[in-house]
Amino acid sequence: MTTPPLDPDQDSDDFLDEWRTLIAEQNQRGASRSETPRRGARPGRLHALRSHLHLRHRPLWQKVTAGIIAALILMPTLSLAHALLAPSTLTISERGAEWMRDNGLGGVLNQIEAWWAGLNAPKKGGEPDRAIEATTQETTPAGTKVVPHLPRPADVAVPEGVTPVANEGIWQPVGPLVGGAQSMYTTQVRPDSVHTSLLDGLVWMDPKLVRFEVHPGTQEPGGNSDIPPMIPVADRLGLIAAFNGGFRMQDALGGFYLAGVTYKPLRDGAASLVVYKNGVATVGAWGRDVTMSDDIAAVRQNLDLIIDNGGGPPNPAGTPVAKAAPGVPAAGLDNNANGAWGDTLGNKVLVWRSSVCVTATGALVYGYGSGLGAQSLAELMLRAGCVRAMELDINPSWTTFNFYAPTVPGDPASVKGRKLLPDSEKSGDRYLSNDTRDFVAVYALPL
Repeated sequence: MTTPPLDPDQDSDDFLDEWRTLIAEQNQRGASRSETPRRGARPGRLHALRSHLHLRHRPLWQKVTAGIIAALILMPTLSLAHALLAPSTLTISERGAEWMRDNGLGGVLNQIEAWWAGLNAPKKGGEPDRAIEATTQETTPAGTKVVPHLPRPADVAVPEGVTPVANEGIWQPVGPLVGGAQSMYTTQVRPDSVHTSLLDGLVWMDPKLVRFEVHPGTQEPGGNSDIPPMIPVADRLGLIAAFNGGFRMQDALGGFYLAGVTYKPLRDGAASLVVYKNGVATVGAWGRDVTMSDDIAAVRQNLDLIIDNGGGPPNPAGTPVAKAAPGVPAAGLDNNANGAWGDTLGNKVLVWRSSVCVTATGALVYGYGSGLGAQSLAELMLRAGCVRAMELDINPSWTTFNFYAPTVPGDPASVKGRKLLPDSEKSGDRYLSNDTRDFVAVYALPL
């Protein structure tokens, strides 16, 4: 006999009457659990009635609790799905990581990243698997009046006990001559005397010959800006380089100011990359080395200084000339004293890290690469002549230094990028299209 379907809209009194009838029938037959149900018995119907009555008479607080739990599960699932599927230049893993930080799971992500970095720690010993390119400096045309510029930097010492490979630590000219003088130099060097198979990159930039410009990203620092999150085609012929900014603003322990807008309040004492309206840039502690003035175009803060000379000179671009005290690694850097350098991965975990600094002459140096803790990053920048330095972003997804040049003379649309370190993760053309993070563009001065 086929059991008729259960009508969910049937009145509860009808259900109770049918319940009593079924129980009476079962008692009359003397059915037991061990007996085969007689023809005509309706165990399926009885089970359905039991379930329906259980649901119909569940207390209200249970229904509300179940609804809340379902919502708590559904909402983050939908949010994550949206983050992973929305149009973006980020990879799936980068989108997932950003979603975790946006939804209060940054601590969990930090533990995962630290665990992963530990599993993939750089090997000890060995030799680099690639050569360091030697470049040729452009020849200044005869009769050219060379504009004022900073002297060529001293070569970078290799770590103690390391035998240098060819061209290691020797500054190589890169980029165009500006006013008859070399605007940038680059070199590569081992990060320390233990991880000797790695080569990290450095770029020295003369602020008398180049200008710096901060660009916001589509997500960092957040908000709207008239400055695009990429290098416009019209500006590309003067573009010679670009590099990454700092942490996401929620992790930077500092603020962001650009073109008259304070996106996040500036913090006194924070490590600050300051760019003036004339394109000159410097690095210092906010409120001590630099304070707000009408000639400042941008301030990008990130954590505390990793190298400090106690304040004072150098002045921006070395003008006026003043002798700067030597810098030293910040006290407590290795154990992240007072949380001054954030909690992302911890300072001793060796990962890709980046930094920007000012030298005693006022030049800017950018450094980055793999196998770096906060302490070894500071020591790398010290060897490059830095007196004040700040950490920028970390991890291979976010650390970038690219050189740019046109492939067709005079055609801005033909400009292509080239990575300083070939094993860095992002494309050499990064910043020629919209990017989620803020960055710094480097242009040759039109002299």
